[in-house]
Amino acid sequence: MLTIRKMTPDDEAVIVPMVYGFYQSDAVDHPVPIENVRRSFHAAVEDGTLLEGFALEDESGIVGFAYLSKYFACEVGGVNMMLEEIYFSPEARGKGYGTEFLQWMEKEYPEVRRFRLEVTDSNQAAARLYERMGYHFINYGQMVKDL
Repeated sequence: MLTIRKMTPDDEAVIVPMVYGFYQSDAVDHPVPIENVRRSFHAAVEDGTLLEGFALEDESGIVGFAYLSKYFACEVGGVNMMLEEIYFSPEARGKGYGTEFLQWMEKEYPEVRRFRLEVTDSNQAAARLYERMGYHFINYGQMVKDL
């Protein structure tokens, strides 16, 4: 069974390497510096207003993590929640934990009008899960400018 709880400072030694490993996987299309991983962890556990972090546990301990952020989206006339990241260790995959988390997220945040996430073309297993859960692709290209 999956337990979902807010990250705490005590989780840093487990979560930060797990997040960094996530950034080396096919779930992302470019490298992310370890400094950004640490900054994100601290933003989630020390403030939590822009970013919420969750430790995902089963009987063996922490097996994954998730980061969520919220903002107002004019297109839907309300709150959009972005599933910034979700990751499960290889040994925790295939147990239904991704489905459990997505169901929990939708129930935990009833005020949200749209849940949004990103998935790379190479991460087809995740895309299939999201589609089974009712997500669909939108035809927006994304542009960024890093400062």
